[in-house]
Amino acid sequence: MMQENLALITNRQVNGGFRHILCSSLIINDCTVSLETRERSYLFPLYLYPDPDKKDLFSHIEEAKGKQPNISKKLSSALSEAYRKEQTPEEVFYYIYAVLYSNAYRTKYSEFLRVDFPRVPFTKEHKLFEEMGKCGKRLVDLHLLQSSELDPPVARFQGKGNNKVEKVKYNEKEARIYINQDQYFEGVAQEIWEYRIGGYQVCNKWLKDRKGGTLSLEDIKRYCKVATAIQRTIKVQRNIDVIYSEVEKGIIEF
Repeated sequence: MMQENLALITNRQVNGGFRHILCSSLIINDCTVSLETRERSYLFPLYLYPDPDKKDLFSHIEEAKGKQPNISKKLSSALSEAYRKEQTPEEVFYYIYAVLYSNAYRTKYSEFLRVDFPRVPFTKEHKLFEEMGKCGKRLVDLHLLQSSELDPPVARFQGKGNNKVEKVKYNEKEARIYINQDQYFEGVAQEIWEYRIGGYQVCNKWLKDRKGGTLSLEDIKRYCKVATAIQRTIKVQRNIDVIYSEVEKGIIEF
């Protein structure tokens, strides 16, 4: 992850509902999506790079290869055979990401997801693979805060004061998140406020981690993007569930 990369973050086991999926282009800490379990977050990079510090009899061979997709040859072969064309590593990643954000998938396999790493069903239909992949790419861009869909933001920062996070409180009627008596983020619907990734209620935790501190202009802009990313994520998940209902009708066996 010191090189250009994209990675999937998940858990091997969870308590409660499965929401333990996120992506990153950076190094993560060991509890990125896990709060309520003893399980650490696991990171699965899309690409593997040769270790520049590893010097042995075969190191020159690895250096010559450069980065390699971290996708099994068995899966790549199965997809190529089913779709009669090769898929890029990114296309596979986006498909997987979309499936793992399907609420229908999470509900159907809830018992399995409590005790082991998630397993991903791959559709036999290339059209469905592409549709899921498009949704997955939208989610990845949103979660990395790199999407054009983040502008304009749904949240706005209002009120006069020192921008200090004193007490985080959500007002459902006003759709506002107060950080102190006089300042707040408005335009935050309840479903955005309550949205969780892993063990964390995102909008609440982000502010509580900064309690006692002062929000900069960049902090405020970022928080508005986070709220917007969640709102867009909820919409994309609804689209994913419609597509996923078709995915389950024909699964590749490998």
